[in-house]
Parts: sequence; structure tokens; C-alpha cells
Amino acid sequence: MKSIFLISFSMFMLSCGNGNTQTVSKENITNAEPVEVPVQDGLAKAYFASGCFWCVEAIYESIEGVDEVISGYSGGHTKNPTYESSNTGRTGHAEAVEVIYDPEKINFKTLVQVYYGSQNPTQVNGQGPDNGSQYRSIIFYQNKDQKEIIENVKAEVAKNYDKPLAAEILPFQKFWVAEDYHQNYEKNNPGNPYIQNVSIPRLDRFKEKFPELLKKNSH
Repeated sequence: MKSIFLISFSMFMLSCGNGNTQTVSKENITNAEPVEVPVQDGLAKAYFASGCFWCVEAIYESIEGVDEVISGYSGGHTKNPTYESSNTGRTGHAEAVEVIYDPEKINFKTLVQVYYGSQNPTQVNGQGPDNGSQYRSIIFYQNKDQKEIIENVKAEVAKNYDKPLAAEILPFQKFWVAEDYHQNYEKNNPGNPYIQNVSIPRLDRFKEKFPELLKKNSH
């Protein structure tokens, strides 16, 4: 059983998954050509990994201009990853989100600033109590302009830290949608110990830091 289902209020015990820290075995995608997702019905898509996808989904869904956020897997070398397989650390995939947004209301640069501002950017292979390659931080770019934006924001953020920033910057290849029960997990499971002790506090810290970006019903 995963520790999120244990009745425990110890932060050490609370985790989005099993915390496997096995080294990733993956193809080198760093130099691959990025896949660009076309704008459809006026909505664009961006992809981020930053620890447990339950937390990241809730953060981006609170932002004005974001239409929907989907939890899934990306950054690996296997097809059709599942929650169980990604948690082994052998697929190379990280828990990620697909952010569907209106570029007329919010731009990609702001989404990247939200990304860095809603996590501990120096934590390697995880966020908070979630540790393992499946929780590593990744920002995916779809073209050269996005890559340049990411690198510029990273340089600005890095000035505030003594340690290197941990997020990988990778060309987007493929996003695999997670199982249905992972979607809107925080909203659908408000009493879950992990949600109460990890996810909601992380969301609240983000809201305090970026109040001007929030949807009216997210305050």
C-alpha cells in the first residue's frame, strides 16, 4: 500500500507514491527535435513536471487564463506508462501535467515563472516528501523560442539561490494521460492525508506568492 493511504500525519510518511529512488534508464532525448503541439480553438498547451502531479495540477488550475490541466507522464523512453510502472523509476517518465491555456490571457513566460515559483527549485529528484526520478523537475519546450524563455527565466531565478536549479530542460516528445482517478485528485479527495498536509499547503504558498494571477474563485 502506498503511504498516502495510511492514516498518518507524519510528513516523513506522507508521499504521492512509493518514493523509489532507482536511477533512470532512458534514451538521451536532450538533443532530440522538439514536437510542437498546435494551438487548437485558441488554446495552447505546455508541459511541466514538478513532483507529485496532484499538486502541480491544482496550482496551474488556479491561474487565470488556464482552461484545464491534465495529469500524466512524460520525459521517459517507454510507451503507455502507468502509475505503477513509472513508480519503479525504470521507465524514465516523470509525473507531469499538460496545461491547456489561452495565450491571449496568459503567456508561456508567466507559466514558466509560476513553475519555478511554486516549488523548491533546488531539490533534486523530487519535491517535499516525494523522492525518486519519477518526481524530478522538468520543463519541456516545443520550439526554440520557448527554450530561450525558459533559459532566461531560469537565469533570473538562479540569482536568488546558492545551489544550482534542479529542473531539466528537455524537448517535448510525448505526453501520456494518467489514469482517470488521478485527474482532479486534490479537488476530489480533499480529506486525503497527503492532500491535507502536502498538496494544499503547497497550493496555499503559491497563492500567497502570486495573488495577481489567480482566478477570482481561487482566492
